[in-house]
Amino acid sequence: MRILVLGGTVFLSRAVAEAAVSRGHDVTCAARGVSGTVPDGAAHVPWDRADAVPSELTGAAFDAVVDVSRIPSHVRRAVEAFPDAHWTFVSTINVYADTATPGGTPATLPLLDPIETDEDPGSGPETYGAMKVACENVVRSGAAAALVIRPGLIVGPGDPSGRFAYWPDRFAQAAQDGLPVLVPEPTDAPVQLVDVRDLADWIVTAAEAGTTGDFDAVCPPLPRSELLAQVADGAGANPRLVPVAPEVLAEHDVVPWSGPRSIPFWAADLVDAGFMTHDVTSSLEAGLTIRPVTETATDTLAWLRATPDANVTGLTRAEEQEVLAAVVG
Repeated sequence: MRILVLGGTVFLSRAVAEAAVSRGHDVTCAARGVSGTVPDGAAHVPWDRADAVPSELTGAAFDAVVDVSRIPSHVRRAVEAFPDAHWTFVSTINVYADTATPGGTPATLPLLDPIETDEDPGSGPETYGAMKVACENVVRSGAAAALVIRPGLIVGPGDPSGRFAYWPDRFAQAAQDGLPVLVPEPTDAPVQLVDVRDLADWIVTAAEAGTTGDFDAVCPPLPRSELLAQVADGAGANPRLVPVAPEVLAEHDVVPWSGPRSIPFWAADLVDAGFMTHDVTSSLEAGLTIRPVTETATDTLAWLRATPDANVTGLTRAEEQEVLAAVVG
């Protein structure tokens, strides 16, 4: 197959290009090229998607297109250029207007009203989600065949966010220094994520099969305690975990989700009960496979150790121990 990956230099889009090349497909990556290189075996066509389709792609025929954009005009321009291909659009679970209903599916959950103009997706999750809804609509209405995949937290080697990397890195530190690790309560809160390689493999498989429809792309819900147990196993550690209540963490300026002084994957009251409890039965039936978190943790830690400039977000080890000393003495 001739596959056009819109992107191909960073994390998911690069993993898709790598997976497609490994299966013998003819892969072209269209990207600015300022964030990294395309995988060996893939062709690179420079394209700033704010500009017109480059001449190297004008009139080209592709069997499949994979797009991860969040800008409606970018998606509109690309669909108009390649309407006859099988399109995979990578959306997000942030498209859902209902985040309170546990066990929701693409067939049961309502979507946000689309924002069809190009706004700043960093202005908030609702704006980001609503722009993705608009992008989904463009693909469905303009492409010959459309597959919409809605991931939640994408993790694994190469993750520029540094969120998941915090945990194997922290557990590896604990294995060396013997100090405890702070974890947020409730420890049994559900978490859903997907390894970037599993997602990329599914995207290529679906393109090969011509799969269409809307699907969520996360693992079945896991209690955070089980997730962390698997991460610790993958990091070769057996740390002493100290659960701390959310209100106590807030008193010590510890924030949820990501960024400085954060505990990654701790949602606190940022999200409702349905955000990380999606029913992904249909996705698994459609070919999504989920590797053990242990494997993801092992490989992420190896990537961290081999990549000096890899990002790890969250509380520093010193900040964490300061909080624990203040809380438990």
